Amino acid sequence: MFGDSGKPLFEDGNPGQGLMPREILEEPKTKGKQLVIGIPKEHRFHETRILLTPHDAGQLVINGHKVVMERDAGQGARFSNEEYAAQGVIITDSRDEVYHSDIILKLMPPSQDEIGMMKSRQILFSTLNFVDNDKHYFQALMQKKVTAICLESIREEDGSYPVIRAMSEIAGNACIYLASRYLSDPRMGQSRMLGGFSGVDPVEIIILGAGTVAEYATRSALGMGAHVKIFDPSIRKIRRLQSLLQERVYTNLLTPDASSKALPTADVVICSMYTHHRETPCVLTEDMVRTMRQGSVLIDISIDRGGCAETSRTTFLNDPVYEKHGVIHYCVPNLLSRFSHTASVALSNYFCRFLEETTESGGVHQILRRIPSLRNSAYLYHGVLTKKSISHKTGLPYKDINLLISSMDQ
Repeated sequence: MFGDSGKPLFEDGNPGQGLMPREILEEPKTKGKQLVIGIPKEHRFHETRILLTPHDAGQLVINGHKVVMERDAGQGARFSNEEYAAQGVIITDSRDEVYHSDIILKLMPPSQDEIGMMKSRQILFSTLNFVDNDKHYFQALMQKKVTAICLESIREEDGSYPVIRAMSEIAGNACIYLASRYLSDPRMGQSRMLGGFSGVDPVEIIILGAGTVAEYATRSALGMGAHVKIFDPSIRKIRRLQSLLQERVYTNLLTPDASSKALPTADVVICSMYTHHRETPCVLTEDMVRTMRQGSVLIDISIDRGGCAETSRTTFLNDPVYEKHGVIHYCVPNLLSRFSHTASVALSNYFCRFLEETTESGGVHQILRRIPSLRNSAYLYHGVLTKKSISHKTGLPYKDINLLISSMDQ
C-alpha cells in the first residue's frame, strides 16, 4: 500500500505486518473543532430507521456541530424534514454533500456506490452485515482509509453492548407481536390467539438463545399466558436469564437431541442466537423443521449472520414470510424497521450522548485510544483491517488495533 508520494505507508510496505501507517501518526485532534455529521437516506433492505431524532440532532447543532441530512432520511421513522430543519439541521438533495461529512451515521453498511462517494479518512458508523460483504467490499473501504465502527460491537467500559441491548429489548417484544400476528393468520397460520385461556391449551414457544432478545420475548410471552421453553449452549447464560426473569421457566442446553424432542409440540420457534463477526451456527436441520406443526411460526432474527435453520432464507419487509414444510418462516434481517420510530428513538438516545462525549474527548480516534473496551467495535482503523475474523473470511491482512494504538502512544 503506497501513499501519494509513492513511499510505503507502512515501514515494510505491508498493511498487515507494518508497524504504523503514516495517517495514524498524523491523525488530527478534533477537541473543540466543529464536526460535520452526515445522515444519508437508507436505500437498502427497506431500512427506515435513523440514528438521530430531530431533537438530538438539534442538541449537536447547539453544541457547535453541523448536521447534514439527505432529504426524507427520517421519513420512514415518521420524522419530517421540517422537524429536522427547525432544529438547525441542513437538509440537502445532494448525496455527495452528505457523504463528504466528517462522520457518517447510517444503519445499513454503505453500498459500493456509497463508498465511492465517501471522502478519505472518514469515520463511518454502521452495521457490518458480515455474511454478505466480501473481500472487494472491505478493500474499497480500506482504500478510502476509513475508520469504521460496527454498531453492534460498540461496548461500554462495564462490558455491556448498548446498541445491541437497546435493539434486542425491542426485538424480543417484536418477536412475540409477530408470532401472534402470523400464528393467528387464518390462511397460513393456526387461527390461534397467542396466550393461555381457561380450558384452552397455552401456545408453546421455543426460544433458541438466552440473551436479551430471549429475556424480553419471554417476559412478553409469559405476560400473555404462553408456555415458554428456552435453549442455549451456555449454562452460564441460562442461569443468568433465570436470575433476570425471577421466575421459573423451562430451560435446557441446546443440543440436537433436546431440539428434536421439543420441536414437534412447538407452535412458535424464535431463533435469537447472536455471534460477533462470524456466521451463526445452524442448529435446526431441515428434517427438524419438517417435524414442526402445520401452521407453526419460525422467526429467525439471526438471519443477518446466516440464520439458525437450514430452511431460513432472507426476506424483506414488503414480503416478509414464506412457507416451508407447512411452517411460516419470518426471516427479515432488519425486522426493527417494522417498528422504526421506536427503534430510532432508542438508537438516538445513545448516539447523541456518545457523539457529545466523543467530541469532548478529542474525537473518535482519541476515544478509541482512551477506552480499550470500545476498540472492539472498530473493524477498520485509518484503512487498516483490525478484525481477525474478517481477515480469515476474506484473506485480507489485518493488524491488531491494540498494537496500532500502543505503538502510537510509545
